[in-house]
Amino acid sequence: MLELQDVTAGYERRAPVFRDVSLTVAPGEAVGLLGPSGCGKSTLARVAALLHRPDAGRVVIDGTPAGGWRHRAPRAQRTAFGVVFQQPRLSADPRLRLADLVAEPLRANGRSAEVADAVRELTERVGLGPELLGRRPHEVSDGQLQRACLARALILKPRWLVCDEMTAMLDASTTAALVAVVEEYRAESGAGLLAVGHDRVLLRRWCDRTVEWDGLGASPGE
Repeated sequence: MLELQDVTAGYERRAPVFRDVSLTVAPGEAVGLLGPSGCGKSTLARVAALLHRPDAGRVVIDGTPAGGWRHRAPRAQRTAFGVVFQQPRLSADPRLRLADLVAEPLRANGRSAEVADAVRELTERVGLGPELLGRRPHEVSDGQLQRACLARALILKPRWLVCDEMTAMLDASTTAALVAVVEEYRAESGAGLLAVGHDRVLLRRWCDRTVEWDGLGASPGE
């Protein structure tokens, strides 16, 4: 179980973005978090994935409280998450070729021997042709780059996926393809999913349940 318990979070000395928020995602469950722009959904997603330290409250992963945030999180907890952000160009190192972008988490965790096979499998799965793997982010489309970012998120076989408006910048066919990849991965791995967005129709089709939140301090509700 992934649990956010009475979480308050913000940035530096500004007022908190939200207060006392609780949310759970069960293993194998897909939860969609709906809300208007600016309500704090992305901040909540970053807290859930151990990428942003909350001001109060805690995140509990499979019964164990988070032991740190970002690079200071224990490796077993840090690598339990795969994250896909809304804007792939802001989450991809522009110096890396797509093959290296996908492989980055393996190399960072000392698993370079697995790179060739894993990159081949994941790029085929997300529909990224081999002719694109030698290109850098500025040489491919947003959709192609987001495919690479999804492959990167899956390469460590995470137990939890956090998709923060993953399809917001994509056309309908690419959206359908990437959602299908996530669903296939969930079905075979039992991973839980937190999908953040404001597309009510998509999230209700994609997720087992959706919760709506206005970001005004109350926890998201059914």
